[in-house]
Amino acid sequence: MATVELRFSAQPEHVRTARLVAAAVARRAGVDEAVLDEVRLAVGEACSRAVGLHRSHGITAPVSVVLTEEEKAFSIEVGDGVPDPGSDPATPGARAGASGGPAESEGDGGEDEMGLAVISGLVDDVEVRSGADGGTIRMTWPTALAAVRP
Repeated sequence: MATVELRFSAQPEHVRTARLVAAAVARRAGVDEAVLDEVRLAVGEACSRAVGLHRSHGITAPVSVVLTEEEKAFSIEVGDGVPDPGSDPATPGARAGASGGPAESEGDGGEDEMGLAVISGLVDDVEVRSGADGGTIRMTWPTALAAVRP
């Protein structure tokens, strides 16, 4: 199992780099050429979402991207550092907005939902998790080896 890890500061201009790295590693892992545009778009959406969450919550930790090549699958995990409010009672509304107010909650929630909807439309196997250490979007694609091997 080969793994590539990428960490970048939460700046929108770094999202392009993450997309390019993801496409290159996916190609090397054996993801079908026809799917590479979907990989780029999905990673761009996930990274843009993480950057937006970091910036709106004042988080200075880097966004993390972990690209993992397995025997029959290629997966990408994009992690943000915004804690889930349900996992820590001391931080109510942490994902809703910096102050947890209704206006911020609606604005951030709408963009967040839209990004997740786009990702779900691009990737068949998506898992979204959140906890006290932040959230993770895990996206998985089959590799060419998966089509060849039973």
